[in-house]
Amino acid sequence: MKSNSKRSPLDRAAPLRVAGQSLDEELDNVIYDHAFSPLMVALFFTLMAGLEWWRYYWHMQPSPWIFTSMALLLAGYAAVKVKRTRQRVRQLRLGRDGERAVAQYLEWFRTLNFFVFHDVPNGDANIDHVLIGPSGVFTIETKTLSKPQRGHCKITVENGVIRANGQTLDRDPMIQAKAQAGWLKHFLAESQFETTVQPVVVFPGWFVERFNMKAAGAWVLETKALSKFIENEPERLTREQTQAIASALRSHIRAQAKS
Repeated sequence: MKSNSKRSPLDRAAPLRVAGQSLDEELDNVIYDHAFSPLMVALFFTLMAGLEWWRYYWHMQPSPWIFTSMALLLAGYAAVKVKRTRQRVRQLRLGRDGERAVAQYLEWFRTLNFFVFHDVPNGDANIDHVLIGPSGVFTIETKTLSKPQRGHCKITVENGVIRANGQTLDRDPMIQAKAQAGWLKHFLAESQFETTVQPVVVFPGWFVERFNMKAAGAWVLETKALSKFIENEPERLTREQTQAIASALRSHIRAQAKS
């Protein structure tokens, strides 16, 4: 009797997560849970109401009022849900496309002996991008903001507060970036790698006004400025160290994918 015990040939070389994968997954969930499902429920009861009216027309002792009331109620509910979901879907798509655009830009760093990772799980969240190379380890948080049709598109940082065209952001990306860098530093320390991790926030397509990044504890940049900042950093890691750190992070990502 032949054994049915088999395993994938990709167990040790499974593909890593792609940029924006967690947003893609959330996008699918949002569309299904908040748009598709209520529409299907409303359609079902609309059909039931139509059936009852058909029975009524043919004198088949119908009772359409209950189903009609439910259909109207659920149609209204679905309309509200779809309207609210459209905004969330637009935000998720914008965030996903921003992460992918930044990921494409970061591929260039591979020519400089950097390892590039995307959508790295860190507990209940994900680090958008991680760079590991001679200049050190960098976590990158991508913030893709809609831009006005006209006028300036400027990011300012004052007293640790980030503003886009004068408007304070709903969530502080610097706090998020620092937390991600802290998690990765702790993870690497547990893996016997003592190294600093630089938190970075990038705003694709926005001009970022100069500020004291050292005092802020994080870089806040337009995407294309990242290469110049990294080039100005001293060499901190050998090739062997970068390979070992990248291997540890790769193992973590694959372990999380299996859990």
